[in-house]
Amino acid sequence: MPSYPYRLVIFDFDGTLADSFPWFIEVFDQLADRFGFVNPDRSDLDTLRRLGPKELLKRLKVPLLKLPAIAAYAQRLQNAQIDRIVLFEGIAEVLRELKGRGVTLVVVTSNDSDNVKAVLGEDLSVLIDHYACGSSLFGKAAKFKDVLKTFKVRPGEVLSIGDELRDIEAARKTGIGVGAVTWGYAHEDSLLSEKPDHVFAKPGDILNI
Repeated sequence: MPSYPYRLVIFDFDGTLADSFPWFIEVFDQLADRFGFVNPDRSDLDTLRRLGPKELLKRLKVPLLKLPAIAAYAQRLQNAQIDRIVLFEGIAEVLRELKGRGVTLVVVTSNDSDNVKAVLGEDLSVLIDHYACGSSLFGKAAKFKDVLKTFKVRPGEVLSIGDELRDIEAARKTGIGVGAVTWGYAHEDSLLSEKPDHVFAKPGDILNI
């Protein structure tokens, strides 16, 4: 028996592998001005990080119909500034170690594959067995189900690792293991309130299970 039950690990990208939150805060003014939603005071960030995605959209008065356009525009901005996005310290070592243990690695993200691969770099990109990119804000559960079918694995053999409440929700809908990282977008208190199966305070903690 292996020392851990998971054969396949699904990683979120922004806020989990990549430290993109500082960049996103910098361009938020531009997004709010262009699409006409509320631009909160930076002192409110702690409060906003405690909200689920639907609550957050309501608080910022973001029309759901505009979400695809907002996401597409933000992605174009990031494409042009991708050199400003870096991996969290320790992520590279985690990916290499998991691969060395024979774990299948998958990235499921709303970001595009070019951005993901640019930040990972050539050496790490080849370690990822499958990229499911371009997920909608609430479309991760469908992507997770596709991964199960593609690799013919049972839900209990799969662990999702993300930094947002919607990552937890999608994993629960799919019946796979739920891992939450505390270094990303959502506030740690909000993540803990959802009682994920595993909580990781630093990247190296992923290797302990």
